[in-house]
Amino acid sequence: MNMADALNLGCMCQTLSPDHLREQLETDPSLAGMTRQLAASHPHLFSQTAVFLDTGTRDALAAAVSAIERVIALPAYQEITLAAAPAIARHDFGPDGVFMGYDFHMGADGPRLIEINTNAGGALLNAALARAHRACCDSMAGLFDNSIDLLRLDATFVAMFRAEWQAQRGETPLRTVLIVDDAPDTQYLAPEFALARQLFEQHGITAAVADARELQWRDGALWHPSLPAGQPVDLVYNRLTDFDLSDPAHAALREAYVAGSAVVTPHPRAHALFADKRNLITLGDDARLESWGVSAQDRRILQAAIPRTVQVTPERADALWARRRQLFFKPVAGYGAKAAYRGDKLTRRVWSEILAGGFVAQDLVPPSERLVEVDGQPTRLKLDLRAYTWRGQIQLLAARTWTGQTTNFRTPGGGFSPVIVLPALQLAAPEIASMPLPINHTSTAKP
Repeated sequence: MNMADALNLGCMCQTLSPDHLREQLETDPSLAGMTRQLAASHPHLFSQTAVFLDTGTRDALAAAVSAIERVIALPAYQEITLAAAPAIARHDFGPDGVFMGYDFHMGADGPRLIEINTNAGGALLNAALARAHRACCDSMAGLFDNSIDLLRLDATFVAMFRAEWQAQRGETPLRTVLIVDDAPDTQYLAPEFALARQLFEQHGITAAVADARELQWRDGALWHPSLPAGQPVDLVYNRLTDFDLSDPAHAALREAYVAGSAVVTPHPRAHALFADKRNLITLGDDARLESWGVSAQDRRILQAAIPRTVQVTPERADALWARRRQLFFKPVAGYGAKAAYRGDKLTRRVWSEILAGGFVAQDLVPPSERLVEVDGQPTRLKLDLRAYTWRGQIQLLAARTWTGQTTNFRTPGGGFSPVIVLPALQLAAPEIASMPLPINHTSTAKP
């Protein structure tokens, strides 16, 4: 066991200061009251406890992301993947897609990729949360990995959006950004939309949060009444889960995207190449990857990182049902753990729905655990790790802790947690046994 694992299972330190969190979230008068609002409406969004990770695991995560993106860049991969995707995914205007999310469980033999998401939410919230936690841990600063500069992360995010714009528009100035979703004020992560709007405004870009159904396509441009008169939408930060823009209510956005008149990120092509769950089948097919010329090293990384995944078909029904307790079933275009099922929880009714089509079966990788304090009692929560990436580089690591079948934000003591990367120091059994009992230091933690 390494130091990070020992701390995750032996330290209940609470390192979140409400005052520090408020400082990080309410950076502008327009955001005043957000912390109080979140405490009332999202009581389990933020955990008071950080998650520890060793550098070896962090490096394995980064290696997996890099290997996956090298494969996805191959013409052979894109040809086979886009052939099964909606026609709109074949448009390539240049942008890569902001805030890619790689979700991992920590298996006994290292990190295992559970899924990839193209509109991964929470990056701005997690950046603020990480800064608030880090401010409480000055006594541990010498142990922290500082490869991610939390103080410059907002600037990194804005530079990413500018680069997405330049990939399609060159040196034309970026003037307006629209953050879109359906009924954005009702979305669970609506507070993050407000953070994104203010971030753009702070960097001299006119921005607004808007309902995608209110967009207007006319005169070769995309418009929304929330922007100043006469200013069309330059760039759309797309938070919709209508990944191929096929919903008739999104016709204006679809027309503008296909015409190339608005830069949209993330976009249908990114979802088809990265987030369709069937891609995990291809990424884990060692023989096919070898035939494409993928290096032996990258194939070893992918074999270690990607659990075996197969498509659910009637021909496989009996074998999959027999193995269901070792499997997890997901819709190919799913997100947010919706309609995802652990095999040991399946009923015959749900199984018939899965067999109707559109699901993959993935080898079950149990999540690791984090010890937290809930109502004064030590409580073990499940945890997963999310790497927010762009162009194959990790920008931020965050964790989610929960109880139940899938990740959620309804667990006391759980929610988003910052990730603290520690040196990969191995602890022998006698050292683990001699560690002090779990302690609780609020705001001034010394695990």
